[in-house]
Amino acid sequence: MVKHQPRSTLDLSLWWFFGVLAIVVMGQRNSSGATTLPTRVVKVGAVLDVGGAMVGKIGLNSIRMCIHDFYVSHPHYKTRLQLILRDSQRDIVTAAAQAVDLIKNEQVVAVIGPITTMEAMFVINLGDKAHVPILTFSEMSPSLLSLHTPYLFQIAQKDYYLTQVEAISAIVQAFGWKQVVPIYVDNGYGEGLIASLTNSFQKAYIRVPYLSAIDFSATNDVIERELYKLMTMQTRVFVVHMTFRLASRLFSIAKDIGMMDEGYVWIVTAGIANLFNSLDSSVMESMEGVLGVRPYIPRTKQLLDFRARWKREFLRDNPTLVDVNLDVFGIWAYDATAALAMAVEKLDNTVFGFTNVSNNSNNVTDLENLGVSRDGEKLREALSNVRFKGVGGEFKVVGGGKLETSPFEIVNVIGNSERNIGFWTPQKGLIRDMDANNSTSKENLRAILWPGDSYSVPKGWEIPTNGNKLKIGVPVKDNGFSEFVKVIHDPITNSTKVTGFCIDVFNAVVEALPYALPFEFIPFENSNNEMAGTYDDLITQVYYEKFDAVVGDTTITGNRSKYVDFTLPYTESGVTMVVPVRDNRKKNAWAFLKPLTWDLWVTIFFTFVFIGFVVWVLEHRINECFRGPMPYQIGTSLWFSFSTMVFSHQERVESNYGRFVVIVWVFVVQILVQSYTASLTSLLTVERLRPAFTDVHQLLKNRLNVGYLEGSFVHEILKDLGFHENQLKIYKSAEECNDLFTKGSANNGIDAAFDEVPYVMHLLGTYCSKYAMVEPRFKTGGFGFVFPKGSPLVGDISRAILNVSEGGKMRRIENAWLNGSSCQDSNNNAAQVSSTSLGLESFWGLFLVVGICCLLALVIFLATFIYQHRHILLNHNLPDDSSSIRTRIGKLLNTFHERDLSSHTFKKSDSGVTCSLTSAPTSVSSCPPISPSSYTGSGFSGTPNTQHKPTQEPPVITTKGIQPLIKPHRSL
Repeated sequence: MVKHQPRSTLDLSLWWFFGVLAIVVMGQRNSSGATTLPTRVVKVGAVLDVGGAMVGKIGLNSIRMCIHDFYVSHPHYKTRLQLILRDSQRDIVTAAAQAVDLIKNEQVVAVIGPITTMEAMFVINLGDKAHVPILTFSEMSPSLLSLHTPYLFQIAQKDYYLTQVEAISAIVQAFGWKQVVPIYVDNGYGEGLIASLTNSFQKAYIRVPYLSAIDFSATNDVIERELYKLMTMQTRVFVVHMTFRLASRLFSIAKDIGMMDEGYVWIVTAGIANLFNSLDSSVMESMEGVLGVRPYIPRTKQLLDFRARWKREFLRDNPTLVDVNLDVFGIWAYDATAALAMAVEKLDNTVFGFTNVSNNSNNVTDLENLGVSRDGEKLREALSNVRFKGVGGEFKVVGGGKLETSPFEIVNVIGNSERNIGFWTPQKGLIRDMDANNSTSKENLRAILWPGDSYSVPKGWEIPTNGNKLKIGVPVKDNGFSEFVKVIHDPITNSTKVTGFCIDVFNAVVEALPYALPFEFIPFENSNNEMAGTYDDLITQVYYEKFDAVVGDTTITGNRSKYVDFTLPYTESGVTMVVPVRDNRKKNAWAFLKPLTWDLWVTIFFTFVFIGFVVWVLEHRINECFRGPMPYQIGTSLWFSFSTMVFSHQERVESNYGRFVVIVWVFVVQILVQSYTASLTSLLTVERLRPAFTDVHQLLKNRLNVGYLEGSFVHEILKDLGFHENQLKIYKSAEECNDLFTKGSANNGIDAAFDEVPYVMHLLGTYCSKYAMVEPRFKTGGFGFVFPKGSPLVGDISRAILNVSEGGKMRRIENAWLNGSSCQDSNNNAAQVSSTSLGLESFWGLFLVVGICCLLALVIFLATFIYQHRHILLNHNLPDDSSSIRTRIGKLLNTFHERDLSSHTFKKSDSGVTCSLTSAPTSVSSCPPISPSSYTGSGFSGTPNTQHKPTQEPPVITTKGIQPLIKPHRSL
């Protein structure tokens, strides 16, 4: 027991020592909760406009809260950030001087800020020179990227500017607006986004007719004059990109002058939308209906708790600013400070300092004495590798010292608050919720309250509110083709009336619009009431904004469309050639040959010869009509074949094969004869109107004159075709054109005219059956109404033209002005007739049938003949000189030339029936008598006896000749 007493005393002493030490340590905690354990203080600077800019006040409050919160949650860190604040006073020179002081005198390891692009431009270069990282958390111009400095950390989304302009462009496209006017602050901050914005609009075929630049220090009177100027334009869609102070004054003035009424569209960029919660309630009410895009910060519990604490801290330091709330810039400032604290802790063993710092400032500027941070490069690398989950979400610095891209949310100002209506992401486009599918449709957004307390989507343009109507120029026709446009001056009332086809079409189109369109027609004329130039001159008046539109017979061409926009055409398009038509009846001595084409004539001729040959082959052995001397046989065959054309053949056809062939051929001949007769009758009796010329090369080859309408672009087409200037004649009306045609080229007239289809149709309607349209036709766009480039009226007018054209109203207008009658169709038909002759393509099927039938009959006949006389070819008992193939074929041919006495035709002859002429007029007539020479060369000799007594026996015909009629008496 005694031995243990000292040990117990020692244990109690130790416990007492550690207890006292713990009490001392805990008692040394300060009010902030940080221990007083030995730590190393690291200086960081902040150059912020804390006197006027709301972004500076919000950012400073977030930075201070972050330093406090960070080290409370990380008490074991060995480093502590010491914030040294400098006020830039919204001045570029002051901001630069404060940055120099922080780097040179305070030797800070990093600088947070400034908050404007102009201030940051110089400070960033200082950081690059001194190897001091510069952390900016506000909206900066993309021009800062051109500096290519590794020490700049823009704690904002990657492609922040590009992403938000694409979001704005997607909204404009979704609602179908075709024109947008950007309004921006006239400095580097404003110009930085406008370049990207206009480029995005151009890719989406959205026109930017005007850029409204307002100086940062502009007075309310200057802003009001600029807004009144915008009111005189048609565009009603505006994108505002400026500081929130300037934007507050802009919208207040816009509301006062009526530019926040129904029909207007206002979209603000993220620089303004981020501060919606911090704007004065009166300013927010003046912005009711405005759409804004801004980076989306997820509403987490951490963010909501921080927002509440931030509000309390801010009100404690700024008790008069009760309407200011935390925005995305404050969130980014908080996370940027936390990232800097983490990066500094990673370099806890580093002794920060500067090298090459000169204390001698004689004849040496302060900039030259900045020195270089020893561990600036290590700090920059540590900042680039920081990863943590911040208040604004996942914090991860990527290329260019920026945060990863997040979606943009679209908000709508309602009253003095805002409401989310959807999101935009590069992958999905416009969506209602973050988990929605891809879309680019406005239907996927929530209901939007537009300016003027309206839920109806504005169409994006209006007639200018300066009280003037649309000034529409119209051409002045001197005395020709006034059916299209006619200007009538009344000297008594000093009024002008414009009528015509084009005018009625335009009036009908305007009536079809879903809104009223006030306008007035202004003739394009000089003091003598004559056209003040060409049609090109009239159209350029729209380009130079002398007219708001042109209505008339203006043709859509590629060259003109470079300067103005055309609506859809409301007439038939194209330039065509018109020539006189001639009646070709009974004016050709060889007209009887025209019903059939030459290839058909030749085919018919050779078919006649072929049919004669086939019939001769089939009838030669059994029909005396097809025997005799060779010239006689050829003549008989051809006579028989050609006589079938008029059905006057007298030869009897004895074989069944021949009858089959003749029946088919007679059927074909009958069709040919009937077709020929009908075509010839039509050719000689019906009026045949044919174009005088069917090819422009005929005109060029013969150097004939052609005409065109005065002032028409057709003149250039004719020159390109190769017509000389002395061949081109001008006419002003359909009557003058007719007079030139009457004279002809020989009398300084024309033989053809080139004009647009509507004019040609009018000419044909005026002079029925006298002229015709022929090829070639040159493609043009037809007549269209002219508007300035990018005019929003073009789409609406074009849709209205379709509605008018699809109904019966267009046809009624054409009939009323352009002599719409049936004679136009007859002229077109006359012009399009290329040939009235019947060709082989109409009868090749008949000739094919005839050929097949003839070949079939020949094959069967020859096969039967060879089979019956096969012994001649197969007999091997003949002498050697008679056994050759050539000899056998010769004997077979001799057999073919001999009569077939076994035929029924010769049996009839044995009964006293002879081949004699009869009076029958058809093909059953008998053949003429055969002359004695008909036996020569056919295996016969002597003179045949055509008259036999009944008691005599008929001669026996063999291969050896004719046997005696009376045989010698032989006894049995």
